[in-house]
Amino acid sequence: MLALLTLVCLPAMEANIASKPKRAALYLRVSTDGRTVDNQRLALEAVCEQRGWQMVQVYADNGISGAKGRNQRPGLDALMKDASRGRFDVVMAWALDRLGRSLLDLLDTLGELEAAGVALVLHEQAIDTTTPAGRMFFQITGAFAEFERAMIRSRVRAGLDRAKARGVRLGRSRTGAKVEAAIRARLAVGEGVKKVAKAVGVGNGTVSRIKAAMVT
Repeated sequence: MLALLTLVCLPAMEANIASKPKRAALYLRVSTDGRTVDNQRLALEAVCEQRGWQMVQVYADNGISGAKGRNQRPGLDALMKDASRGRFDVVMAWALDRLGRSLLDLLDTLGELEAAGVALVLHEQAIDTTTPAGRMFFQITGAFAEFERAMIRSRVRAGLDRAKARGVRLGRSRTGAKVEAAIRARLAVGEGVKKVAKAVGVGNGTVSRIKAAMVT
């Protein structure tokens, strides 16, 4: 009996899941304050309606360059946070450069969307990761992201090796004996870390380190 009910109900459940419209979020951006995101929004809304998707949220960054990081783009930051919370199934943008112009930031954004299980539709490039061909786009960008990071690590290591070969001392410069003595003297009379750091012209961390050494 249970097996019979399963055979009857399962196709209906699968059909219901398949017919459930995808929840779409729009991301809009223009670099210049005088321009408007209305054209992007109208085009994406038309695509959303054509697909039968439910538009649940619109995120926008007006007058903000795509070269800026996520921390300087409140619309993109809110979009990515909501993506990780599962508030929509697909992100729609007018073009790839609306998401970002810095290659590394762009690849990180795409990777984060993929990790959250959120698809991406780019209208101008006709990229749609809800399809098998579109999902290949995520795989390719992931490979590029790893390649870019490997190249950066390689360049950093090469730069450090060159500096060492020239005899360059790496890391923070050591505090001179006179400066350290002045710091100790001020700390000994009860001056605070910030006050001492400002008076002597060093960082708070340097003063804190010397203070800790005086206590031990």
